[in-house]
Amino acid sequence: MGLRLFRNARIHTPVDTGAPSAGRRQSDVVSHARGALLCRDGRIVTVGDESAVLGALDESAWRALDAETDCRGLCMVPGFVDPHTHLCFTQPREAEFRQRLDGADYLEILRKGGGILSSVAAVRAASEEQLFAATRDRALSALSLGTTTIEIKSGYGLALDAELKQLASIGRVARETPLTVVPTFMAAHAVPPEFAGRPDDYVEAVIGMIPAASHAGARFCDVFCEQGVFTVDQSAKVLSAARAAGMGLKLHADELHDTGGAALAASFGAVSADHLLAASDQGLLALAAAGTIAVLLPVTAFSMRKPFARARAMIALGLPVATATDCNPGSSSIESMPFAFGLSVLLMGLSVNEALVASTLNAAYAVGLGRDCGSLTPGKAADFLLLEGESPAVLALRTGISPVAQVYKGGTMAARTSRPDGPTEARA
Repeated sequence: MGLRLFRNARIHTPVDTGAPSAGRRQSDVVSHARGALLCRDGRIVTVGDESAVLGALDESAWRALDAETDCRGLCMVPGFVDPHTHLCFTQPREAEFRQRLDGADYLEILRKGGGILSSVAAVRAASEEQLFAATRDRALSALSLGTTTIEIKSGYGLALDAELKQLASIGRVARETPLTVVPTFMAAHAVPPEFAGRPDDYVEAVIGMIPAASHAGARFCDVFCEQGVFTVDQSAKVLSAARAAGMGLKLHADELHDTGGAALAASFGAVSADHLLAASDQGLLALAAAGTIAVLLPVTAFSMRKPFARARAMIALGLPVATATDCNPGSSSIESMPFAFGLSVLLMGLSVNEALVASTLNAAYAVGLGRDCGSLTPGKAADFLLLEGESPAVLALRTGISPVAQVYKGGTMAARTSRPDGPTEARA
């Protein structure tokens, strides 16, 4: 890849202090009206005002340049990090979506064998090749929309062989696409039909799967702690076993009811607690004290016509906020981080700068990669986007339409639009 220079860009990047940004720092963003970024072998060397970056290049550095790109005044931001997805499925649950529009309750659908269990049947029936192909196609769509790092959960297998099939498919996406992929084990997503009426027995079965899931590459373990799914005590057993196996911890917490999931995530020092639509102030305070990141999923709330998570209260409490798509076959069949960004500003109450931090830096910390991506910082991966606009505000201004012109992964173009007057690259 060599040495590459990107100049004439309107650069906007979160400030990375070595930890997730919270409270007033959630909006800390540095901007360069005419900026430049220099990277070597896929890592950022320097970034700042163009005059300063170019002025620091001596004659030997100019000779060593492999490529120079004129960004033509487009906005440059870090690549999106999507820290919560269920991307590994075969097909969306369109009929269920119509049922919900007609008034059916999410948990009611699940009790009748729909919802997650419908996707489980489809994943179990699919070959690994079919599952990989479907997951890869969604991942590449996410890449074209600006996601350069993505978390993908299992959880539509609910049996060891099917969970490992999902993890194998997720691993192939990591190897066979430009994306950085973070695999999460989530067999504690629902109780499968063969364990109907015996949730405690299924919890023991999940615990028994953890060593194999860890060996298959799962970096995190997640549990759906919710009324009618897994109790706080059952969730704690799974989290304890996962922690003992060396996995990082995540939790679907207080999405539909305040079950104490947020407090549970805090007590385990989980890296993130996700959803949180029904979380109490006490639960949010516990998360803030524990340093756990709140991963909010505005597309899901939008799709399910639920009140949005209380992002402003979380920021006021000093809780770091990240955002994600929650791409899944039922409640958020969308892999667009630009759409999630727009909703987080227009309907969830984040400022543009807060939304940028939430979808890049804090999201990177929510998957354990804050030191490697999420901001345009020397030493980090040169993962960035060029937007058709002057600032990240264009992502909210054009909610529903992606303004992403080009996607760079490790300093190399990974996706682009057909915009004829876009950035031009010249070989040095």
